[in-house]
Amino acid sequence: MTNLRDEPFEVDVTRSDIVYNGYVWDVREDTFRYGNASLVRHYLDHPGAVAVVAIDDDDRVLLIQQYRHPIRTRDWEIPAGLLDIKGEDPRDAAARELAEEADVEADHWEELGNYAVSPGGSEEFVRIFLATGVRSTGETFDRDDEEADIRKAWVPVAEVLDGISEGRLHNGIMTIGVLTAARRRGL
Repeated sequence: MTNLRDEPFEVDVTRSDIVYNGYVWDVREDTFRYGNASLVRHYLDHPGAVAVVAIDDDDRVLLIQQYRHPIRTRDWEIPAGLLDIKGEDPRDAAARELAEEADVEADHWEELGNYAVSPGGSEEFVRIFLATGVRSTGETFDRDDEEADIRKAWVPVAEVLDGISEGRLHNGIMTIGVLTAARRRGL
């Protein structure tokens, strides 16, 4: 099948309410018509996010490791964060997150795509960027909570791809980002 793509689909939403107001995101309940049925679905009402695949001149990708409570794991991931500043350009948000989480900045930016993280339970999309021409900001960002003990590592792209294919690395956004960047760069 050539030109395979997702298709937007309009439904008649007859009711939409926030049923849980959370600290970071909310839970929304929608009632909508689908065919002859009236359906109710709950999902995370999410502002969206950005993530950065930073690759240096030696084809190493910047990974960070931090604690993620829902999965009780210190997972390896790429720098990422919420689109929680109203009106902020996603590329600017990506640059901010790269600096805040890894003390790194980049000269060149390329959008890799905008991905639905869990389309059956969340409206969250994560826009992933490739950052090259990377270097230290020369400053250490003041981090707290789970970010206080972030561990950073520059890892050869091939090693990350091995970790993904062997099932040792589980972060979905990191997986999508590194696979897409590697293919785009012919690695």
